[in-house]
Amino acid sequence: MHETLDRVLTGLVTVVPVLALGLVAWQLWAVALGWNDIFVFLVMYVTTGLGITVGFHRLFTHRSFKTTRPVRIALAAFGSMAIEGPIISWVADHRKHHAFSDRLGDPHSPHVEHGHGLRGALKGLAHAHVGWLFIHTQRGRKTRYAPDLIADRDIAWVDRTFFQWAIGGFLLSFALGFAFGGADNWKDGLTGMLWGGLVRVLVLHHVTYSINSLCHYFGRRPFATDDQSRNLAWLTPFSFGEAWHNGHHAFPTSARHGLERGQLDISAGVIAGLERVGLAWDVVRVDPAKLAAKRVA
Repeated sequence: MHETLDRVLTGLVTVVPVLALGLVAWQLWAVALGWNDIFVFLVMYVTTGLGITVGFHRLFTHRSFKTTRPVRIALAAFGSMAIEGPIISWVADHRKHHAFSDRLGDPHSPHVEHGHGLRGALKGLAHAHVGWLFIHTQRGRKTRYAPDLIADRDIAWVDRTFFQWAIGGFLLSFALGFAFGGADNWKDGLTGMLWGGLVRVLVLHHVTYSINSLCHYFGRRPFATDDQSRNLAWLTPFSFGEAWHNGHHAFPTSARHGLERGQLDISAGVIAGLERVGLAWDVVRVDPAKLAAKRVA
């Protein structure tokens, strides 16, 4: 019964919004959507998504690798264009999440103080997915959880100019649509801004939010952790490897989250690529003995 309920909830929470978005895209295909818009959407989704996963998360939050100053600034800027909040606040919240994962103090646990049964599950998932953004009682204090970034002049500057980067993401979408569009460049610029801006932000936000909600509720737990983090395989391509969430919580500083054979981790591949060309070093990898020691399935 519990597994059936899990499947129903997963389907409702994840499939229905995707189907709705697909319907909108189908209806607008002949009027406000074309191949150029899909191109702009993909470029902006990948660029800003990796800014979050490789930059905000693995580099700035967990220090999984080191890189050059220009790459640090670029990753911070692209992550800011995702409009998930200024970088220092984002990092502070996430570091607090790890410090209190699925316990009182976690900014976005679906399991703490939400009640029991179906109603409690739905309330917890809603809180972890997006509700926590409107509640400030458990947010991470920047001076406590991100003093290193406050002291970093480059990152502090990107943080202060967050709104410029957020707007810049929409302007970049317009520029891509205009540059690669057809005869009607201005129209292609505007539709590029629609799909590479608004639609891209919508999709990327809900993929990121799903790590906080679904990946603490559904999926496999191959490694022993003190929380309810789980691996959700189908979400990993869209999240660039972030949905190997149980592996991440088992070894938070690892540059690779997909720790088992055959687990696709695009963000780890990007870091490995930077390492090969000399733009990343001190990449954190998990010792096989430590990996085996935490394996439970």
